[in-house]
Amino acid sequence: MSGTLKIKGILFLISFLFVSGLTQVRGQSNRSYDPFWSKVRYGGAIGIGFGNNSFNINASPAAIYPLNPYVALGTNVSFSYAKFGDDRFTAYGAGALAYFTPFQGLQLSSEFEQLRVNRRYQFNAVPVEEDYWLPMLFLGIGYNSGPVTFGIRYDVLYDENKSIYANAWIPFVRVFF
Repeated sequence: MSGTLKIKGILFLISFLFVSGLTQVRGQSNRSYDPFWSKVRYGGAIGIGFGNNSFNINASPAAIYPLNPYVALGTNVSFSYAKFGDDRFTAYGAGALAYFTPFQGLQLSSEFEQLRVNRRYQFNAVPVEEDYWLPMLFLGIGYNSGPVTFGIRYDVLYDENKSIYANAWIPFVRVFF
């Protein structure tokens, strides 16, 4: 395994353990008061889709910490699976999140994700299997109303040959509690 893959694997593991630990700490009922943990918000996104001979599902739990009323930073882990006929892919990874709310109702976001993608498909009747890292940097804008944000984001690193999305523009619904 190359050094870069080891580092990415370690970063994924740290992010996963961080989000898992946040969930466990939040669930403890008799812990002493800690101002950091009391401000952490949990949420993320989940999606499922069906189509003509296709199916996809994704889950992206996340945790964010508001630095002040305008800026929040956090991390997430992601998992996606899709099947289109005989073609399929699985993607998993982690990301870093930054949200900026300049005034009530508007939220700007920057989200970096690093996914490990495993794809199997047919090309000219020849089976192809690919396994690669996919970096994505989303810049987004959304309408924020309490714990829910609706908006659209753009992947500035979009590569139509490797991306797991049909195009660089992706609508989203984000929820944090």
